[in-house]
Amino acid sequence: MYKYETHLHTSPVSRCARASVEDSLAFYKSMGYDGVCITNHFFDGSMSPAPDNTYEGKINFFFSDYEHALDVGAKLGIKVFGGVETSYKGTDFLVYGLDKAWFLAHPEIVEMERSDFLTLMRESGALIIQAHPFHEAPYIDHIRLFPRHVHGVEIVNAGHKDEHNRMAKLYAEHYGLIPFAGSDNHFASEQRRLAGVEFDEPIDSVEEFIAAVKSGAAKVFTLAVEE
Repeated sequence: MYKYETHLHTSPVSRCARASVEDSLAFYKSMGYDGVCITNHFFDGSMSPAPDNTYEGKINFFFSDYEHALDVGAKLGIKVFGGVETSYKGTDFLVYGLDKAWFLAHPEIVEMERSDFLTLMRESGALIIQAHPFHEAPYIDHIRLFPRHVHGVEIVNAGHKDEHNRMAKLYAEHYGLIPFAGSDNHFASEQRRLAGVEFDEPIDSVEEFIAAVKSGAAKVFTLAVEE
């Protein structure tokens, strides 16, 4: 089986991340993963301040960790795919399949209603997963669900409570959404529990990743990190 991390944050782009691209990729290589998706927080969430605060400057900064990861991954022998974690008042979505050129061409997303933004990304070929939909925190006023605007749901988020994951699994089953999993790792080897998806065949591009997930070929897994 070929294992892939689907939910990974790196420093410096994600403000809350504590691990660099180098440390993160070396850790996943050591854990036997075939690839990772870099899903840093977008600037509607917990992204670090960009050196250039223009729209173009923020997009360039957002993609800088991913672009660096491509070089690091090639040297280490681990595949790297791009992704985004976009946020709306504490409701988070993992988006795969849209590159820097797409975001640069769509500055109107800054003013869009969230449902319209999700629709535009879906129509542009993106895979959209609602991340940890039942997460509770002081900064989240209430839980929001978007079952008509996403393809799937994180039924396992290794960084969140089991009770929240159980609710997410029921939500996915009720609406017939794709079951998905990720570690939500901000700390590389310091994270004690991992999750992701695995496939019978290797995945060589984000397009193959999206097609395999949509076809039902992805299998959810969890993995404990030994002390």
